[in-house]
Amino acid sequence: MDKLFAKGEGAFTHPRIAKKARQLAYGNLACLGRHTVSGMLTASGRQFMDWTSFYRLFSEERVQVKLLNEVCIESTMEELAPNEMVVAHMDDTLLKKTGKKIPGTSWRRDPLGPPFHTNFIWGQRFIQLSLSIPDQQGPCQSRAIPIGLHHCPTPKKLVKTATEEQIQTYKEVKKQSRLSLQGSLKIKALREQLDQQNHQDRVLCMSVDGSYTNSTVLKNLSERTVLIGRIRKDAKFYRPADQQQTGKGRKKVYGDRIPTPEQIRQSSDYKWQQVEAWAAGKKHLFDIKVVKNLKSRTAGQQHLLQLVVVRPLAYRPNNSSKLLYRQPAYLICTDNNMDAQTLLQNYIWRWEIEVNIRDEKTLMGCGQAQVRNEHSAADVPAFVSAMYAFLLLAHIKAFKKNGDSKNYDLLLPRPKWYPAKKPQRFTTGDLVNRLRTELWAKAVGCGNFSSFVKQQHATRSRRNKTNDMTGALFYSRR
Repeated sequence: MDKLFAKGEGAFTHPRIAKKARQLAYGNLACLGRHTVSGMLTASGRQFMDWTSFYRLFSEERVQVKLLNEVCIESTMEELAPNEMVVAHMDDTLLKKTGKKIPGTSWRRDPLGPPFHTNFIWGQRFIQLSLSIPDQQGPCQSRAIPIGLHHCPTPKKLVKTATEEQIQTYKEVKKQSRLSLQGSLKIKALREQLDQQNHQDRVLCMSVDGSYTNSTVLKNLSERTVLIGRIRKDAKFYRPADQQQTGKGRKKVYGDRIPTPEQIRQSSDYKWQQVEAWAAGKKHLFDIKVVKNLKSRTAGQQHLLQLVVVRPLAYRPNNSSKLLYRQPAYLICTDNNMDAQTLLQNYIWRWEIEVNIRDEKTLMGCGQAQVRNEHSAADVPAFVSAMYAFLLLAHIKAFKKNGDSKNYDLLLPRPKWYPAKKPQRFTTGDLVNRLRTELWAKAVGCGNFSSFVKQQHATRSRRNKTNDMTGALFYSRR
């Protein structure tokens, strides 16, 4: 991680600021309690020193989190094969808050509420972007690296006595704060950052959910950018119009309308085909239908689309239960020539951004900092997200350099209740526990990391355990 901090030295206004930010970063990753700024200071051993300068890092914008995100992008690109497609994901999330005076907070619809009742929560709205690092070519597992957590607040409602000029300004700001428009701008910014880092020859493939598969995003895609998104089952698609049109007037763009995605799924006129993709820890065979050379009024005239219908997967919750089915999926891609296996795999990898958001909230404590400054409210969660990305990148680079990317013996022995089979990959909890062990092992008197692991292996099957306090410290979870 220190090497990643060295790459991002331009993000700090002074070397002294970089040192303080580094202390906060390690304090956040090793924190055992709530991940507030004071909690980070306590985890880094500065609870009896002046804390005000650490709050000023963000309130006075002494840390440029945007430049730290650029380090994440550059370091992620180093792990991809030459000329390999860049697969990115985008999603929005809410950070729950309680203070009504926190900048950027408002009432939002709770996405975890029941479908039969709309719940509301008080919180901040952010857009998350992540890049995928696949393990190998073809269908395989992928690790998503966060490259940006962007605050997207909405303006506060005006009072009844607002002037006409204030009303017009409010309407314009509200229009610019729409998530679809903000998402479109973030995709453009990512494409520009890749070009600035000399990756003009790489195609950017962005996978999104249905909330971003709309005209605002599709009609404003940059060059060398492909979008894969989920659509409604009753979406309208057309064949391209006949190019040999005669007569006066504007030429037709949209030809005959085809059946809806749901009708295509049920129709026997379109044949099923099987493709292999990695999902849920192993390779699966998916039944899909592919329809190419399509036009959509939502995507505009410039895109020739392909539609992919994914048959519902069958599953059993347990061996004695009846066979159940998941919901079908309907995807569109703005690259009419992308093969179906690549298209489906790129979209399935989108689940990794959900893992990123969950880990940032639960393990990294994103959104728990009690800050009231306008800049701090936006930059502290973004800084926590960047440090989470640094942790994942440090793991990938360090283990790959030593050839130990799959050597799970280097981790702390897993608790008794974990499955006996080897895990698919290191979890974020595994990495945090290893970092704590490397930081604190000598301080608590257990020598070094390897000796502590040997002690745990030697004593875990006995009735009388040794080194209980050390294990409780290193295995502690929030």
